[in-house]
Amino acid sequence: MPHTIYILNGPNLNLLGTREPEIYGRSTLAEVEKLCRATAERHSLAVEFRQSNHEGVIIDWIHEARAARVAGLVINPAGYSHTSVAILDALIALDAPVVEVHMSNIHAREPFRRHSYVSRAAHGVICGFGIDGYALAIDGLAAMIDARTRPAD
Repeated sequence: MPHTIYILNGPNLNLLGTREPEIYGRSTLAEVEKLCRATAERHSLAVEFRQSNHEGVIIDWIHEARAARVAGLVINPAGYSHTSVAILDALIALDAPVVEVHMSNIHAREPFRRHSYVSRAAHGVICGFGIDGYALAIDGLAAMIDARTRPAD
């Protein structure tokens, strides 16, 4: 049975492909999901892929992932990166590696976007690679999962 990972997407990511394509590109969320599933499949990982515009729903999904004892979690918290201590707290309670991903380079954007509360709970952060950042995040997460599940020498 393959390990399961959650890939959670925050507010406004349902508008990918049409919202500020000069920043976020023209790929849709459906294309991101297809990329994520293909990348995860190469690592024999099963995927729960979700998006919500509601902070509480995202927190509930993190709690669900914790209860399910998922192997890892990739999150693009979008605007909640800069505001949500509640998502941070939920991720801290998750006993699995977390990778934060952003399509744009948040450090080269407006000053308020340069800080992410979520990063404190992340084992890795990837930003600035467009949707390819999701594949990079899954590759990194797969390596962390492998390291955690490999028998000690």
